[in-house]
Amino acid sequence: MSSPSQSPLPLGMSPVEREEKNASDTSSSYKRRKEVALIIETSNAYARNLLYGIVDYIRKHETWAFHLVEKSRGETPPDWLENWKGQGIIARIENKRIAESVTNSNVPAIDLSAGRHLPFLPWVETDDRRIAHLAYDHFHSRGFTHYAFVGDSRFNWSKQRGEAFKAKLKESGLYCFSRNVDSGNTLRRPDNESLIKWLKNLPTPIAVFACYDLMGHRVLEACREAGLSVPEEVAVLGVDDDELICELSNPPLSSIIPNAQLAGYTAAEQLDHMMNGFHPQRIETLIPPIGVTTRQSTDILAINDREVALALRFIREHACDPISVSDLLKAVPLSRRALEGRFSALLKTSPHKEILNVRLNRIKQLLIETNYSIEEIAYKAGFEHPEYMGVVFKRELGETPHHFRKRNQYAKTESPLSRPKAKD
Repeated sequence: MSSPSQSPLPLGMSPVEREEKNASDTSSSYKRRKEVALIIETSNAYARNLLYGIVDYIRKHETWAFHLVEKSRGETPPDWLENWKGQGIIARIENKRIAESVTNSNVPAIDLSAGRHLPFLPWVETDDRRIAHLAYDHFHSRGFTHYAFVGDSRFNWSKQRGEAFKAKLKESGLYCFSRNVDSGNTLRRPDNESLIKWLKNLPTPIAVFACYDLMGHRVLEACREAGLSVPEEVAVLGVDDDELICELSNPPLSSIIPNAQLAGYTAAEQLDHMMNGFHPQRIETLIPPIGVTTRQSTDILAINDREVALALRFIREHACDPISVSDLLKAVPLSRRALEGRFSALLKTSPHKEILNVRLNRIKQLLIETNYSIEEIAYKAGFEHPEYMGVVFKRELGETPHHFRKRNQYAKTESPLSRPKAKD
């Protein structure tokens, strides 16, 4: 007699055949795994971090079956994409061919490119305006009065970063020299001579914001050939924090860190929502950057005022100890009134405000990159009472530390890229 938990053994069916049939019946009752095409290149750090973000989302939700093609940015899409029979697509839609293939597939899709070849498609990208403002803050806090931008006119995100950088400088009454260079797919190109000539004619010391790390590397190479010292005469800042490119540069390149993992995670979350039959939650989602990894290419204070430079360095080293303006005056041989007057004239800020800015940047870093409690973060950022830190944070940034963390940190997990970084 068969046990109550088993189906009767059909005539002519062996126990082994029955086990195979039961396994087949059981598996067919489970929900089919969703198939998702990833049209994302793996040739650069930003795109790889997008993929890590997608993986992080899947780890916390149901598993998808991925179809990933080894491609470089903007390459022709795979032939199978137009007739894709899966449930969804996440793509960097960099040209019309990819756009046509995604459209013809007629499945839910998310765009991770600033190209906007399909304006009706939900879109997740870095906030280029905030990236440009972070570049300005990084240079301005170092006392620069001359600025330049080197972009690549092939890309919308480069144009947007350049426009936002110039607008921010204009607000402060400052001019921005600018130049577009086609960086192509190599680190060196024959037309470097024109870039070298342009750099030689710029006033120094000057802060150069490069649209991304590959361009920053190229600017550093041109500076070397032009005989311009970095960072003493030309300070260079890139975007993407591509560790290989930054560390292979000479000197090592400072870079803005975009939150690409959060962008990938958000894209996966929105696609999942759409594959479940819901309308897109939003068309445009812009992800703010995390901060700046400061390396040798911008590690300088471009200030002729020795006392102000000394004060700034003291603030950077001790702001979270904590210190007050009174402590600062013990390290700098000036009266409070004189120091505040020089800060206002040179930096358009006050010593107290600069101390606060360093602390706020530290708080934001710890909120995003760690799982420390608010109490621990307050202590590490130089606040005796976490309640007061919360009041100051909301007053200056318009949101509570908890809301900031929830908005920027999507359930922190370890990834192959997790590592300590030195940030502003």
